[in-house]
Amino acid sequence: MKMAFRWFGKGFDKIPLEYIRQIPGVTGVVATLMDIPVGEVWPKERVKALKEEVEKYGLSLEVIESVNVHESIKLGEKDRDRYIENYIITMKNLSEIGVKVICYNFMPVFDWLRTELERVLEDGSKTMAYKHDVVLKIQPKNFAERFTEHSEEVELPGWEPERLKEISETLEKYKNINEEQYWSNMKYFLDVIIPYAEKYDIKMAIHPDDPPWPIFGLPRVITNRNNIRKFLELNNSPYNGITLCTGSLGANRENDIPSIIREFVKEGRVHFAHVRNLKFESDKDFYESAHLSRCGSFDMFEIMKAFYESGFTGYIRPDHGRMIWGETGRPGYGLYDRALGAVYLQGLWEALEKTWRKKDI
Repeated sequence: MKMAFRWFGKGFDKIPLEYIRQIPGVTGVVATLMDIPVGEVWPKERVKALKEEVEKYGLSLEVIESVNVHESIKLGEKDRDRYIENYIITMKNLSEIGVKVICYNFMPVFDWLRTELERVLEDGSKTMAYKHDVVLKIQPKNFAERFTEHSEEVELPGWEPERLKEISETLEKYKNINEEQYWSNMKYFLDVIIPYAEKYDIKMAIHPDDPPWPIFGLPRVITNRNNIRKFLELNNSPYNGITLCTGSLGANRENDIPSIIREFVKEGRVHFAHVRNLKFESDKDFYESAHLSRCGSFDMFEIMKAFYESGFTGYIRPDHGRMIWGETGRPGYGLYDRALGAVYLQGLWEALEKTWRKKDI
């Protein structure tokens, strides 16, 4: 298991690499280029400079999150091949600096969705929360405007300004797309890019839909065990895999996260993992808690045990954290709580390693 930490890049992230390097056990960052418009090529000189910046601080750059997929590809529009070609060039450029995994998603229009970005908890910490009734009552365009207003003047991943400007037009296009067409468009994308993933030795790791149910009538497909199986069977290459996000999949209480982990890790199809905890307030209402099991609704020991027992050797990062100790910044992506999460997850892993070692004696 390799512990990494998400970093949005110099000028886009308040957290310096110098601080990330000081988190015990964190050996690399999961980075991105926030200013490259969706669908455009990530230039060689930019990705090379990114790698050099990261390595100056003794950290590795082997996972990229996210090379976003253009809506034309998701919609199956006539110009999709141009954007797929750009995607492949970006893959090649990233492979040349040693990137081994690309985390991406196929969520339509919106990326992850929350109704509150600064819910104040009893202990005074702030966190993100989701209330399903709020989503049912609000218009998508109004929701996007509200989301942007409360984002602490930072750009949120999946909520880039250029995507939100065209939200009404894009939503209108999706009215002509049913779920099966969406699956077909996904397969088209995979069948073109996966041979290049094999050629460049980059594992493609799709992120589950967050939350894992339909939003605003849009198709949401990477939502449960059966749909993950269907996705992997669209292209059987081992380079076609998933990012197993415990928070995204776990938002649906019917998803047995340890079981899903065991099934797909053993098959070698989990290339990356986001590990976090949630606290349910009802079946579809939750807030993002501290990583510690008793702070939320997940058994984090059983989750890490499933990864360990299945032989997971890939990349893990602590996912969304609370804002604690007066920190301000990008919601979900502060330094302190995620650092605590990284150390906690490694503590569970160490306990598992030592316990199993004794069993082998």
